Amino acid sequence: MDYNSHTDIVVRVAVSLVNELTPGERRGRPFPVPVDAGAAATAGLRAVYTSYREVTASEGTELARVAARLRTVFAAVAAGDVDSAAGEVNALLEETHARPMLERHDGEPWHLHFHGRGGTMAGDWAASCATGLAIVLGSEFHDRLGVCTAPHCDRVYVDVSRNGTRRFCSTACQGRVKTAAFRARTRPE
Repeated sequence: MDYNSHTDIVVRVAVSLVNELTPGERRGRPFPVPVDAGAAATAGLRAVYTSYREVTASEGTELARVAARLRTVFAAVAAGDVDSAAGEVNALLEETHARPMLERHDGEPWHLHFHGRGGTMAGDWAASCATGLAIVLGSEFHDRLGVCTAPHCDRVYVDVSRNGTRRFCSTACQGRVKTAAFRARTRPE
């Protein structure tokens, strides 16, 4: 399931930023607020863009605020409340003044980017991620955004599988759930 190559990448960035910069639980363990938001943001961006530059602490703090807002979009879709998800995306689009621009870089052909009016790194990523999520929410694939259903994990994902049945953020969470179910079935009574 592909939206288009740039939208796929931007939605993956949104997932990565939410998962690296928002507190909660990950794979059965508490996931606290990152001590170094710049390093966490760098890790989130490099999960998609391997050679992305180091993010400063102040940029990381701004991106953490963006990630918290993006998390509400995933949570709303997972709860079946697409209207609230769309409302939050529309608010981000309005606040960032997302504007389309054709760009060509890194040997790629011309493709569409969305930037915020202010030109800050966090503002540009907020505009891009909000636009990518708007494309997803405005399609028949809006239910492909989700929050991990494994116990003690609230990391987000985008389901790119052919049949759209993904329920976990990772194979580690899927394995934890399957192992627990197996143990429950085979436990003597």
